Amino acid sequence: MIAPARRVAYTVVRRVFEDGAYADRAFSSAAVDLDARDRALAQRIAYGTVQRRRTIDHGIDTLGRRPVRKLDPPVVAALRIAGYELGWGDTPAHAIADDAVELVRAAGLERATAFTNAVVRRLSEGFRGLVASLPEGPLKHSYPDWVHELWVRDWGLEEALELERAQNEPPPLEDYRGMSQGSKLAATVVDSKPGERVLDACAAPGNKTLMLAGEVTAVEVNPGRARLLADRMPPSVRVVNADVRELDETGFDRALVDAPCSGLGVLNRRPDLRWRATPLPELQLELIRAAAERTRPGGSIVYSVCTLNADENELLVDATGLDVETLGERWPEYAHPKRPEFLLTTPHRHATSGFFIARLRV
Repeated sequence: MIAPARRVAYTVVRRVFEDGAYADRAFSSAAVDLDARDRALAQRIAYGTVQRRRTIDHGIDTLGRRPVRKLDPPVVAALRIAGYELGWGDTPAHAIADDAVELVRAAGLERATAFTNAVVRRLSEGFRGLVASLPEGPLKHSYPDWVHELWVRDWGLEEALELERAQNEPPPLEDYRGMSQGSKLAATVVDSKPGERVLDACAAPGNKTLMLAGEVTAVEVNPGRARLLADRMPPSVRVVNADVRELDETGFDRALVDAPCSGLGVLNRRPDLRWRATPLPELQLELIRAAAERTRPGGSIVYSVCTLNADENELLVDATGLDVETLGERWPEYAHPKRPEFLLTTPHRHATSGFFIARLRV
């Protein structure tokens, strides 16, 4: 009998890598019948397997003697889960091997069960040593090369490695719920007052919107997310399903642009994001300019993104041409280490999600 947590993790891993599903959504639907203990275990296995895919695949390629790309997808998923548990868990190897074989058998691949058992046995004997022998870098810590190279550029090698290690650790519970220090700080920096007109330009899911004072117009381009947003909001918040770049309103006193981004500051709670992340500086610049056009002269715009990438952070703000208000003096513990006029929370320094925050004057 396959352990319920392992069966759910297997379903999630297959959906992420075979169907392109988001890990959190796949997990929510797959884990609905699990009790709390099995649910926590299934999430740890599923998310850890997705995070560590690059390192695990290297182990399978090296010790399994057959490249991952040549294996049937159900076999790959079973071996990846086994590799994660053998590399970073404490479950007995025989239990891991038994379930890996049964998962492959249940997928209708009886012919691959002996191979699966043999590879899991080799992983149990050599995978931890293989990982320990890898040089510090993106293969060992399971990141795309471009993320590693970007962080080395922006932070230097040692701090880039600290970031990589930190984002492989489970985040605080509040970060899973979307109310991290950086997220709350972004809403606080808006500093809106009762009676002011406030534009929340990219409002869903609404955690920051709920923290804004004044008469808030919450704009969300996605119809489904806009409906969910409206269900959460009090009467003081007006939800508009629109693209802020096309919004036919002006004269706001303050604006919050919590823009879509590559998400490189939340990779520990979004395990699949490292494999699909894309920087979005062109869109972010358009959104800031749209907010500026709809904010009165002398009003302010807070720009925030949950990424650690200078191209989407300080360099993007420089490209707006707007005046920057200094924030580091008021919140020195979160002052950007190179540009203290900005705020920056990081997983390795603050044990929370990575958030960049700037306040601009129109």
